[in-house]
Amino acid sequence: MRTERKHTRLDRVFARLDREPERPALIGMPRMSRHRMVLFGATLAFYVAIVWAVLITSWLVRLDWQVMFFRPYQQWPELHAFVDYYVVLGQRGPTAVMVAAWLGWRSWRQHTLRPLLALGVSLLLLNVTVGAAKYGMGRLGPHYATEIGSSEMWLGGDIFPSGHTANAVVTWGILAYLASTPRARRWLSAVSAVTSLGVGLSTVYIGTHWLSDVILGWAAGLLILLALPWFEPLIARTETRVLDLRDRWRARQGRTAAATGPVGQPVMFTPLTGRADPVAEPVPTGRSARPPAHLAPGPHTTRAERSPVSPAGSRRPPHPERHPRGATPASRP
Repeated sequence: MRTERKHTRLDRVFARLDREPERPALIGMPRMSRHRMVLFGATLAFYVAIVWAVLITSWLVRLDWQVMFFRPYQQWPELHAFVDYYVVLGQRGPTAVMVAAWLGWRSWRQHTLRPLLALGVSLLLLNVTVGAAKYGMGRLGPHYATEIGSSEMWLGGDIFPSGHTANAVVTWGILAYLASTPRARRWLSAVSAVTSLGVGLSTVYIGTHWLSDVILGWAAGLLILLALPWFEPLIARTETRVLDLRDRWRARQGRTAAATGPVGQPVMFTPLTGRADPVAEPVPTGRSARPPAHLAPGPHTTRAERSPVSPAGSRRPPHPERHPRGATPASRP
């Protein structure tokens, strides 16, 4: 009796690395449910409250100054080397490349462009919203503060909200947004939240951001993730349009290849029928008619097989003292 081989966990892992034969029929797509709307509204209210607390120079601004005077990088200098590397998890370039590579593999595996398009839309929203808030409020950072206890607003800065924190929330949170199972979504949400908060606190440690910058950046990134379901129809239309353009291009390439034919195939010529043989031109008297010349691919002989042709008669002028070869010359008297 033949038994089937039991697949191990490693076999299942390698099976998931292979490309699926076709796009999955059901791909989990988050919708703007009532629960998500409540979270979006609460996060937006929290965002506005943080901005208002900084504008009126409330207790939050006093807390910012207390943390800045505490100088965490001097209190725990042994952490500085680790924090310098950890804060890279919030920089736009390295994180976008890493996440785009992972989502690109997922797009290839599932025959869909949705992961990459969702990442592109989220980063575009991040640049527009956070960039506008940064340059609109113009807050200076702790290293460039001009007046103790001031909110440092409208002075030409660009740190409020924290771009590192918002970028960490969006870049790592998009992995949880695109997770295929609820369990993976919960785990990835927790990991992205801890990572983004760690990135924000790292910027406070090295003194490049106020504490309120980090809090507002976390809220700004969460707003983008909560608003992504509103852009799912746009993502679906864009994917359909791109795939249609790809199919048209492939069909055009196929027609071009069929019209030209395979490269290198010899062209066959058919002999002409129904036409009389050409009449040979009359040869004038005194000249011998030349045999017809055979062009390629006519008969061709090698040089050794050709019969030598000697001219008729000798080309030398007659000489009385010359004798033909082989004859004994007569003795002179």
